[in-house]
Amino acid sequence: MAENRECASASSCSRESCDGCPSKGQERSRLQEEFNPFSSVKRVIGVVSGKGGVGKSLVTASLASAMRRQGYEVGILDADITGPSIPKMYGLHGPAEGNEMGLFPILAEDGVKVMSLNLLMEDEEAPVVWRGPVISSTVRQFWHDVYWGDLDFLFVDMPPGTGDVPLTVFQSIPLNGIVIVTSPQDLVQLIVKKAVHMAEMMDIPVLGLVENYSYLECPDCGKKIELFGDSHIDTVAESLGLQVLGKMPLNPEYAKASDAGAFHKVVNPYLECAIQKVENL
Repeated sequence: MAENRECASASSCSRESCDGCPSKGQERSRLQEEFNPFSSVKRVIGVVSGKGGVGKSLVTASLASAMRRQGYEVGILDADITGPSIPKMYGLHGPAEGNEMGLFPILAEDGVKVMSLNLLMEDEEAPVVWRGPVISSTVRQFWHDVYWGDLDFLFVDMPPGTGDVPLTVFQSIPLNGIVIVTSPQDLVQLIVKKAVHMAEMMDIPVLGLVENYSYLECPDCGKKIELFGDSHIDTVAESLGLQVLGKMPLNPEYAKASDAGAFHKVVNPYLECAIQKVENL
């Protein structure tokens, strides 16, 4: 593990002349959406990636189920509107119902509360062909219109990149921190830096980095095979003053559990540092 370092947050204002302004850092709070009035949440953690396909939802579900096993009340807000995978991983189907207090999230078998667009659609396989503003509005509704009840942790599974929806989440939802998920390739440094710099612009703490696809462990001899080349995560983390919170191998059992809708049964030992970081927020 890389050394634990506190990272300084940057102001959302890019003008140096604002450094002494008493309103510095308050712009995001003015844009934040009101949480569901019948609910409360203690800590909100975003799970972010600079590009798609790196296992962001796997990390989200792993953290959520780990916290649930420790007795916490946990929810997942699936903000990846056009590519939702959380319901499939937990074997959940809609339609979600509601009353005057809001929409009810669907309970996974382990008690994690989940809200995703797939739980509202008649056809789960229908494509979501929406423009950015409509998608962003849906994310805000998941925050305000869903009756989450009393949560200790709400994990937000973000769409990849630095576009409309991540910006909406950063501005509208009071995140206590984000975890950035990446992979071992050379281009990771550029992609991670983009995500980190966006978080700094929005004054959001970066809790650390998680590397997925770090290696494949041979089932016969136990040798670690680096399918995607040498890992650069430690170098990148050190250059950014961040902590490496976990290195996850390719594990066919995780894929099997996800396909079977039984991810709540998965215990991910590679994220112990990330779990501790989140719990100590």
